[in-house]
Amino acid sequence: MTDPLIRWRAHAGAAVLLDGFHTLKHALRFGAEVPVAVTTDRRATLALAGDLAEDVREALDALLTEVPETTYAALVPRPHPTGVAALALRPPREAQLRTLARVPRIAPVVVLDDPRNLGNAGAVIRLAAGFGATGVVTTGTLDPWHPTVVRGGAGLHFATAVERLGVDELPSGPLFALDPEGEDIRGTVLPDDAVLAFGSERSGLSAGLRARADHLLRLPMRPQVSSYNLATSVAMTLYHWSVTGGTSR
Repeated sequence: MTDPLIRWRAHAGAAVLLDGFHTLKHALRFGAEVPVAVTTDRRATLALAGDLAEDVREALDALLTEVPETTYAALVPRPHPTGVAALALRPPREAQLRTLARVPRIAPVVVLDDPRNLGNAGAVIRLAAGFGATGVVTTGTLDPWHPTVVRGGAGLHFATAVERLGVDELPSGPLFALDPEGEDIRGTVLPDDAVLAFGSERSGLSAGLRARADHLLRLPMRPQVSSYNLATSVAMTLYHWSVTGGTSR
């Protein structure tokens, strides 16, 4: 067998870091190609899989290589309590764009307009995967495949399409943007082909995206409360879609 460090170095430049057991578990469940995976305790990791993820235990058994803790710590920027790390090949951009552009859609696309917080972006991707959204698009400079975002998303990037696009490249469909000046979301039915846009945590919607929006919506919120966390706003909106939207559910 090839030395795991050699395989790691061969893929590290272009691959996605899967940081921790649950991130690797989800990546495997949703078809990620994982060329190398390491653990500081192979027996404990397989026991954890037996308890929590029996469906991927066989794949982990074939994939995992045990390494010393010092070696593991040298491979990751922030060691995970489970002592597990892996590298996965990022899905081809062309395939992701085809998924986002496919019509008709049976679930919305979530757009994060110039997000700034890596952890929030990861939490949104985890939410979107859980609701079965078509994908998550970011605009601006944040890389949605940054290791911190992947960690925050628990590896569920592989369960939905995740890409960075310009505002003028967004998928087709009615664009609903969340804004404090919009209409109450409770009076709106969100269709399955909706594009749901959320502004940045600090400055809200960009002028370009706001100008493109077909509808501005606001979430119910008590007076004098400034705002919701970004992931909370996305969760509330996707839940509203799931109970009021089209007939595909």
